Amino acid sequence: MFEWLQLGSAFTAGLLGGVHCVGMCGGIVGALSLAMPQQQKRLPLLLSYNGGRVLSYVIAGALFGGIGQFSTGLMPVQWMQVSLALIAGIMMILMGLYLGGWSGVLRHIESAGGALWKLIEPYGRKLLPVKNSSQGFVLGMLWGWLPCGLVYSMLIWALGSGSAVNGSLLLLAFGLGTLPNLIATGLLAGEFVPFMQRSSVRSAAGIGLTVFGLYTLYRGFGAV
Repeated sequence: MFEWLQLGSAFTAGLLGGVHCVGMCGGIVGALSLAMPQQQKRLPLLLSYNGGRVLSYVIAGALFGGIGQFSTGLMPVQWMQVSLALIAGIMMILMGLYLGGWSGVLRHIESAGGALWKLIEPYGRKLLPVKNSSQGFVLGMLWGWLPCGLVYSMLIWALGSGSAVNGSLLLLAFGLGTLPNLIATGLLAGEFVPFMQRSSVRSAAGIGLTVFGLYTLYRGFGAV
């Protein structure tokens, strides 16, 4: 069974990575919520949008986990677990350095998704302005494929998860971790975004993820 520590790590990565999510998707979420000024309607719209976004992550995680399963099927269980821990640690370190602004490695990975996004983005524009939660859910599924270095790093992690189910669970945990920041962005908009974009906040999140990644690497090497 997929380790709870791995899912907890993915959730933490999503939570700490929220400072990047606010920059990438915060404007979209804020625009969607402000387009429906009735306060009682904002939360259902935000939940539907983010539900669609997380579902796209889960689908992508299942695809990458399934692909990775072919390469790990003949690997002994112990070595598969060690490999998973090492991949997780490396990806969290890269995410931490990316969030803190100390490395642009993930930015290069992010740019690789531009071609796919060019095909999807026009369909998203056709759903604007969003008038109900159903539209918000579909738009969220489309925007879930927005080029994002953090999501791509999680998909690389999913390659080593061992199966499509594990890959989907990993991305589900990550997606749930991103929810608090993006929900708060939609509800508080102007007050929350400037705070999350402070260099001190980004640095703190980056350090947190890097330390967590180093611990995961240590744990992985200790299992060899």
